[in-house]
Amino acid sequence: MQPVIEWLGRLAKEILGITYDLFKLMIPVIIIVKMIEEMGGIGYISAALGPVMDLVGLPASMGLVWATTMIVNMYGGMIIFVSMPQAETLSVAQVTVLGTMMLMAHSLPIEGRISQKAGVGFLYTLALRVIGALVLGIILHQIYSSGNYLSQTNTALWTPAPVLDKSLEAWAMGQLWTLFQVFVIIAILVVFLRALKWSGIEKLLAKALQTVLRFVGLSERTTSITIIGMTLGLTYGGGLLINEAKKGNISKRDIFGSMSLLSVCHSLIEDTLLILLIGGDLTGILYARVLFAVLLIAAIMRLIPKPKN
Repeated sequence: MQPVIEWLGRLAKEILGITYDLFKLMIPVIIIVKMIEEMGGIGYISAALGPVMDLVGLPASMGLVWATTMIVNMYGGMIIFVSMPQAETLSVAQVTVLGTMMLMAHSLPIEGRISQKAGVGFLYTLALRVIGALVLGIILHQIYSSGNYLSQTNTALWTPAPVLDKSLEAWAMGQLWTLFQVFVIIAILVVFLRALKWSGIEKLLAKALQTVLRFVGLSERTTSITIIGMTLGLTYGGGLLINEAKKGNISKRDIFGSMSLLSVCHSLIEDTLLILLIGGDLTGILYARVLFAVLLIAAIMRLIPKPKN
């Protein structure tokens, strides 16, 4: 009985440690983002993005959608999008381009700080995600427009319910609920990772993904965390990477590569489904995004010398 209690104690300590590190990063940034939002900062950013939208075949007004997504989160950008009259005139191709850019560059203040805590520079992460999103947006726009693909008028499948209570108290309660959800998911993921190691499934996953990992330039030690980050989100994958970095279990080069990959390609399940709801097509928001991310990070990793044995 005593060994079980000791094991549970170590497990609880690890879960609380990961959550504490994440909350230290997230809570101050959440407050700062709210202040920027209240002071109208998003409007200034969207005005600057207006001309950029022309490069990806979108009306200037869509700059507000992307700015909100980058500063706040995916849900904020989606709510702005479906509430704009211009959204009803966009083609499926245009929504796919916009959605792909939203998926690659969103929640930058919070996720940038998580990457920074893991050991990857904030400005590097910002540049990687924003420039990467623009480059992929331009590529998709050129492909779709050259063959007149997905030119039919878009129809959004999701219309958000109006927010009735916009008070500061309601916002605070919403953030507390989000933080609680993060804690629960982290706890589940830590137990899940332990189970993968004990059962030997982690080694099987590493073998199955060995070719892809080797191509990108990552070692097998990043397998489970990279999979979690890509499927569930950077917050969770990044939180686990921060924990592994503290323990010294993963090299700095692997952390850099894994966080770079997660920065441009994460939450393939939830976030992809969200963009599907506003009309995005899988050719851009999933297939092209994954392929672009793998090729981009593989190219970046080849510029970093491998440590000598």
